[in-house]
Amino acid sequence: MVSVPGFLLRRLYVKQSLRNTERGIEFELRNRLGSGYAHTMLPLTVDGEELPLEGSYFVVDGNETAFSMVSKTRTFTLAMNKSITIQADGVRLEPGPHKIGMGFEVPGLGAMRFDFTDVVGPS
Repeated sequence: MVSVPGFLLRRLYVKQSLRNTERGIEFELRNRLGSGYAHTMLPLTVDGEELPLEGSYFVVDGNETAFSMVSKTRTFTLAMNKSITIQADGVRLEPGPHKIGMGFEVPGLGAMRFDFTDVVGPS
């Protein structure tokens, strides 16, 4: 099975987009690698702690989908040159650097994971 290295997937993250919101945290991804989709989302991690799938979402064109709702019929799609917002409820980050991890399962490729470290931007 072919695998995409984490250092390439890390390029999806839009630097300096990590921020606190009223609900929790959010950050942006922008696909510059090639279109693809996932049929399973893995839990987000914040500084090594897993977050519940039910409280993690992706937003595309104003439509919010919980990670727990992703399936073979309702995929997580990363269209080429398209931005997507990732949100996690109930998390508040203190000033300073934080390590965020994300992963998904892609048909034919299996589980793919990446992480990035960034500081919280203004709300």
